[in-house]
Amino acid sequence: MTSLSGREAEVLSLLSSGMTNAAIAARLHLSVRTVESHVSSLLRKLGVPDRRALAGLHAPGEVVGLPIPRTRFIGRTAELEQARAALAGSRMVTLVGAGGVGKTRLAVHLAAKTATAGAFVDLVPVREGYVVQAVAAALGVSGAQPGPLSDAVVERLASDRALLILDTCEHLLDSAAALAEQVLAACPRTRIIATSRERLGIAGELLVPIGPLPLGSEAEELFLDRAGVSAPEVCARLDGLPLALELAAARVPSLGVDGLLAGLDDRLRLLSGRRDPDERHRSLSAVIGWSHDLLDEQEQALFRRLGVFHGRFDLAAATAVSAGGERGQVADVLGRLVDKSLVVRQANRWRLLDTIRAYALDRLAESGEEAETRHRHLVWAEAFAEHLESRLRGDWREEFDAAVDDLHAHAPHSHRLARSLGHLGFARGYLAQAQDHYELAAGRTPDAAQAAHDLRVAASIAAHGSGEEAVRLLIASAGRAVEGSARAIALAQAVELYHRSPAAFQAPAPAEVIVSLLDQARTAGDPGSPRVAAHLALAAAWPKPGEADLALAGHAAAAARRTEDPVLICAALDAVGTALKSAGRYLDAARVSRERLALAERLDPDDPMAALEHVEALGVACDDAVLVGDLSRALELSWNEARTPTSRAWPVVPLALLGEFDAALEQAEAAWESQRRSGRVSSGWLGRAVIAASFIQAVRGDRSRARLWRGRLVEMFGAENLVHMPALAFFDARLAAFSGDFTDAPRLVERAFARYASATAIPYARAAGAELAVLAGLPTAAALVEQAAATAEAAANDWARACLARTRRRIPEAIAGFERIGSRFERACTLLLEPSREPEGHAELAALGVIPPFARAAGG
Repeated sequence: MTSLSGREAEVLSLLSSGMTNAAIAARLHLSVRTVESHVSSLLRKLGVPDRRALAGLHAPGEVVGLPIPRTRFIGRTAELEQARAALAGSRMVTLVGAGGVGKTRLAVHLAAKTATAGAFVDLVPVREGYVVQAVAAALGVSGAQPGPLSDAVVERLASDRALLILDTCEHLLDSAAALAEQVLAACPRTRIIATSRERLGIAGELLVPIGPLPLGSEAEELFLDRAGVSAPEVCARLDGLPLALELAAARVPSLGVDGLLAGLDDRLRLLSGRRDPDERHRSLSAVIGWSHDLLDEQEQALFRRLGVFHGRFDLAAATAVSAGGERGQVADVLGRLVDKSLVVRQANRWRLLDTIRAYALDRLAESGEEAETRHRHLVWAEAFAEHLESRLRGDWREEFDAAVDDLHAHAPHSHRLARSLGHLGFARGYLAQAQDHYELAAGRTPDAAQAAHDLRVAASIAAHGSGEEAVRLLIASAGRAVEGSARAIALAQAVELYHRSPAAFQAPAPAEVIVSLLDQARTAGDPGSPRVAAHLALAAAWPKPGEADLALAGHAAAAARRTEDPVLICAALDAVGTALKSAGRYLDAARVSRERLALAERLDPDDPMAALEHVEALGVACDDAVLVGDLSRALELSWNEARTPTSRAWPVVPLALLGEFDAALEQAEAAWESQRRSGRVSSGWLGRAVIAASFIQAVRGDRSRARLWRGRLVEMFGAENLVHMPALAFFDARLAAFSGDFTDAPRLVERAFARYASATAIPYARAAGAELAVLAGLPTAAALVEQAAATAEAAANDWARACLARTRRRIPEAIAGFERIGSRFERACTLLLEPSREPEGHAELAALGVIPPFARAAGG
């Protein structure tokens, strides 16, 4: 095989494309004399008589006319593999994708990496009917011989050409397809690679879709290579479209990344001005315009109207903005736009790349149809949001997520849509967005009564996280209310919230503020109205933060029942249950919480006005099941709800009391992380979960993890407030008894028997405190045992009863009690006190990852 130098191969390639010596000299930056010298050398080496014959040859293994890249090829590993596999299985492969996506560059790279000779034909400047002439010129085939020129092309390819690249076919589909079919039929050794924004549609054609570069990898690598700086946000804003990234990178030296990002709001104007031999690649607008100009009138009309969609849309949405087109007709045109790479199909939805969407919006503005189309889009958004609201009990979330950007775009202009979005956002778990949308709705309606209602709904959502926000919105609702009753109810709810949910506030409200609000509520509304009377009674039932008055709570419950409003009744029963626990009537409180839960379970958890009662009723029922020692019910209830970060902490204490230590620690960690992400880590249930986790790690001998959890507790509540936590008093007393460290026993026992606002852990704390007093030999031990026993009986708490049986050395009774509960850890600890069953106790503790302190000291 004749060996040619690199420069000789370049000259031969350019000769084969029909260039003169002067043109070759200009292209390669040589003198004409030097080119003439290379031509003479080629004539001699290749043994041909003249320049015409030389032009009909090609460098062995070279693709003549192949563009010479001036930048590094980046990425496309998957597409290259797919293209190579396609070429191995078919002789006709078309690289299909949007303008500027990099089809030509990929074809050039693919051809350069093959050892096959061939020809690259740029069809951009070619008009319809002249494809054969363009291919003939690239191959050096003259039209002087007799017969059709296409026959001469086929004859040349059949003799020595193995690869033909037809670049940019979309404007010449019929002619390019006809030639390709003729070549494939007559030239069995020839393969064809076409690049197009639309398939050629011939038999045997395999398509290789070419999409934007992946974000987070290849797109960023390309931009860094071209601009010298990293800018992931630019890549995302430009959809990873290679040409757009190239054009943007060229503006970095003059604008910097920040200026570039600011200018991307008008990306079609910004990404222009590059000097490129191909006029289409000098601006993003020109690239997309090339495709747009190939569309027929119907396609152009739908294309520009689809520009109003911010995200993915379905066929019904496309039909809604299509100026009255029939669904079937719109489907046909939409499919053609997908075929032409202007619209991307994703499952059963479609979208426009942002860069293409910007061009569509420009065309929409020029058409004079923008106002009408945006109105159609708004009407569709309102109807679609209400349709999703009607399906909240079914499968709607995926559709909401797909359309959420389009729905949000119109929310500032539509009270109806803003309200729907508030409801949908709340049901989706986006509480902050839901609150914002109800506030937005209140600002969009001229109806003051409706605005007052929207603000009350927003307050109900805010109450899940911020008491201050909820009160602000309730007072705003009172200010917009037209009727005195609505004003009275909003103000009474603010008073109720201050005292019923003190943990929701960063700081307690001054007493005079609360008194003033309650006075205003009483004077604003008609006390003869059942709803007003019930809200006023409920506000009065909480005279102090966290404390309910039993008589007033009973009055509130009676007033609430007269309204037949389940939300109001649930709220009143909470006051009754709280007051009963303060009076030591634990079983009565548990009965009330079960009644409240049965009522709350009929509430709609997706209704912002009812959801908080729904969640809190379940939380209190779980709380009260722990209080009365019904740990299996507490655990069942705690797994029944995981809608909020707080509820993720509910299972931890029941699991810890049952000795399910691994599950308790796993759930405690999940609850901690969930509440950290939510921005609030001060809930009582999470505090108890953290305390339980610290205890478990301590009895397992992992001091560092125990300190970690204890530190989290201090982070949540502050060290000075830990003395007010009965759960901590219980677990600390139980740990001291287990470890045999009685150094601090008097203080721990005193804390176990202190008065606490929360009753949940009191039976446990007193039983554990009494056991510690006996073990430590405190003089008050006997009296404390009796006091703890009275508490255990009042709560009918089997765990506390079993603990006290162990304290009194009634070991078989204690073992049976803990077995009945299913408390593995406490049963094992009790077995250690029965000589005949001590080995069994050690085995059970070992299974729980626990080694008693005395066994550790003995090296066991």
